[in-house]
Amino acid sequence: MKLYDLERSGNCYKIRLLLSCLGLAYERVAVNIDKGEHKTDAFLRLNPRAQVPVLEDEGRVIWDSTAILVYLARRFGGETWLPTEPFAMAQVMQWLVVEQNEGRYGTSRARARLLKMQSEFARSGEWSEIARLTRAALQTLEGQLRHNDWLAADHVTIADVACYPYTALLDQDTAALPDGFSVADYPAIRAWFRRMEGLPGHVPLPRQAASV
Repeated sequence: MKLYDLERSGNCYKIRLLLSCLGLAYERVAVNIDKGEHKTDAFLRLNPRAQVPVLEDEGRVIWDSTAILVYLARRFGGETWLPTEPFAMAQVMQWLVVEQNEGRYGTSRARARLLKMQSEFARSGEWSEIARLTRAALQTLEGQLRHNDWLAADHVTIADVACYPYTALLDQDTAALPDGFSVADYPAIRAWFRRMEGLPGHVPLPRQAASV
C-alpha cells in the first residue's frame, strides 16, 4: 500500500491517522506541491484533480480523502469504522457531509487564509462567509458532542477521523489573529480532542497544515 502524502496537509493526516489506528503498514511518498510535483504527468495519471492524498492498494488507485477513508474502513475496519447497517451508515455519512461543507469551507479555509494573509484577508468580503461557516461547524460539532462522546456512534468512526484534523488545527495558532476562533469556547469539542488523542494509534497533528 502506498500513500502519496503531504506532511502539512490535514486531509493527508486523516489518512495517516486511520492507517495507524487500523495498524496497517504502508509506504509514504512525499509530494512536493511547492515544486509542482502534483501537476506532473505522472501524478495526474494517478489523480487528474492534482490533489493529495492519493492511495494505491494492490493496483487500485483512490483519490480524495473521504473516498480513501471509506475504502480503508470498509476493507480493513469491519463494522467499527463504517458500519453497513443502513441507519448507522447514514449517521456516519451525515458527518462526512458536514466536514465537506462547513468544515472544508469554514474551519479549514479560516486557518489557512488567516495564516497566509492575516488582517488583510480578515477585512475582505470572502472572510465573512468563511467566518459564518466556521462558527456553524463549531456550533454543530459542539451540539452533538455535548451529549455524545463520538459524532456518529457510541464509538469512534471515520466521521470523527474526518472532522477532527481541521477543527483541532484551527485551535493551534489563530486565536490571536483578527476574528480568530478559540475552541476554548467549546468544552465538548475540547473533550473530544482528548478522546481522539487517546486512541490507540493516534499520530500527532501536523504543524502549519495547508487546506489541501
